[in-house]
Amino acid sequence: MAIPAIDQLLTIGRIQSAYGIKGWVWIYANTEPMDNVFAYTPWYLQIGKDWREIEVVEWREQGKGIIARLAGCNDRNAAEALHNAIIWTAKANLPDLPEGDYYWSDLVDLQVWTVNGQLLGQVYSLMETGANDVLVVRACAGSIDSQERLIPWIPEQVVTAVDIVNRRLVVDWDIDF
Repeated sequence: MAIPAIDQLLTIGRIQSAYGIKGWVWIYANTEPMDNVFAYTPWYLQIGKDWREIEVVEWREQGKGIIARLAGCNDRNAAEALHNAIIWTAKANLPDLPEGDYYWSDLVDLQVWTVNGQLLGQVYSLMETGANDVLVVRACAGSIDSQERLIPWIPEQVVTAVDIVNRRLVVDWDIDF
C-alpha cells in the first residue's frame, strides 16, 4: 500500500527506544489518553527520509508509559533501528470533532492576528501547561516584530475566532505581552 501524501497525514507519536530483547519499543504518544495512539491505524513510520507502513502486533502499558511490538521487529537490533522514528497516521483515521474543537495539527501554521488587525506571527506549536493549552507564536513575513509570543488557548476570552479554511486565528491579546 502506498503512503498517503504528507498533507493527509498527522504525527501521533514517535518511537523512543528499544525495550527488552524481543523487539518491543517504547512509544511516546501525542494522543490523550496516550493509549489512543493505538486506535489510529495503520501507522506510517518516518525514519529519516525513509517511510514505511507498519502494523502494531501487540501493545501494553508498562509503568507510566506504553510499549509495543511491531510487525517485523523481532529483536533488540531491529527495535534500536527504529529509535526516534516518527509515527504518522492518515487524518481520515481521526474522529470528527464537535464545533469549536480543533486538533493541534489544524492550528499549526495559522496566522495569528489581533482583534485590531495586527499580525503577530504564525502558530509554531502548542504546549500543555495544566491550566490551559498555550499557542507558541513565532514571527513570520509581515508580522509586527520578530518576537515569539506565548498566548493562552482560552476560547472566546483570548482566542476570538478560528478560521481553518483561511488559515487565520484572531486573538484579543496585548502586543506588549
